[in-house]
Amino acid sequence: MNDRDYMALAIELARKTVGQTSPNPSVGCVVVKEGIIVGLGSHLVPGEGHAEVLALTQAGAKAKQADVYVTLEPCSYTGKTPPCADLLIASAVKRVIVASVDPNPKVSGEGITRLRNAGIQVEVGLLEAEAKQLNHTFFHFMKHKRPYVTLKAAMTLDGKIATKTGDSKWITSELARRDVHNERARHDAIIVGRGTVIHDNPQLTVRYPENGRNPIRIVLATDLDLPDDLHVFDTAVKTYVVCGQNAPVEAFTLKHPDIGVIQAPTPTVEIPFLLDQLSALNIQSVYVEGGSTVHASFIEGKHIDQVHMYIAPKLLTGKDAVSVVGGSSPTWMNDAVDLTFETIEQLGDDLKIVAKPKREVI
Repeated sequence: MNDRDYMALAIELARKTVGQTSPNPSVGCVVVKEGIIVGLGSHLVPGEGHAEVLALTQAGAKAKQADVYVTLEPCSYTGKTPPCADLLIASAVKRVIVASVDPNPKVSGEGITRLRNAGIQVEVGLLEAEAKQLNHTFFHFMKHKRPYVTLKAAMTLDGKIATKTGDSKWITSELARRDVHNERARHDAIIVGRGTVIHDNPQLTVRYPENGRNPIRIVLATDLDLPDDLHVFDTAVKTYVVCGQNAPVEAFTLKHPDIGVIQAPTPTVEIPFLLDQLSALNIQSVYVEGGSTVHASFIEGKHIDQVHMYIAPKLLTGKDAVSVVGGSSPTWMNDAVDLTFETIEQLGDDLKIVAKPKREVI
């Protein structure tokens, strides 16, 4: 094995924890001594040992004069855990190979500088693109100071998400729906509108235990006019309801004291305000599963960073069926939101298309 192979292994270790480490990035680490792997580690959950700590602990005394491969620059400040850069120095490693510099301003180059000042050889940039993609929501949040937005929809081949009566169960197959749960588990929060929770009364949880943690639930309800028996009002998962300035917040809070309320300073909830509020809560990624109205709000304001479309081989037809995106169409085709297809995957009979706007998001 060579440097590239060891770094690829570190990236694969980190990939296994995507979605469960936020607000921290997923990080993998491999310690190699004289061509033999003596330590492996990945950051598992926030507040516990970082990848370097676990790998160096496993390596023990063999870490001395070893090569260390890590997917993200070792931290240099004391948070919930001590600085990993200091541990690497204390372990007397010979060389540290870093895939990408940490975009967090608390670190950003400081960890590398500290290692070099201690006489440790540091190399940066091996498999950098792969490492950044692994933590693309973290990099986006650090750069833009707002959550990474993924818009998701399940639709028929002719772009419908429900019949004229609102019936939408089920458009896609169970295999596609299981994939949605995997995606939910990778995001910090899930956003839906009032119409969705009233009509479908969804739980908005990850219902397969192997798929990880539940995202925070965000419900957009301008007037707080919601039935009391909704599944989103259970207290097992943190939930926020976002409303307009005229909503009866005090009365709502008395009935639902465990539900967070975010009140906009305007009659309706504007998406930039919403994203600012979520950013303040350190929510780095959101999965928008709203109906056509919510989808339109995000798309028209160009507040999407990625699109997940699950397409079933069905034709619903009819002008009265519900389209995947509501609102008004632009006058000219040139005003359409241009996307680039990233991946196209077949899930049973269905297709999953991942696309991104033609602009930089990392």
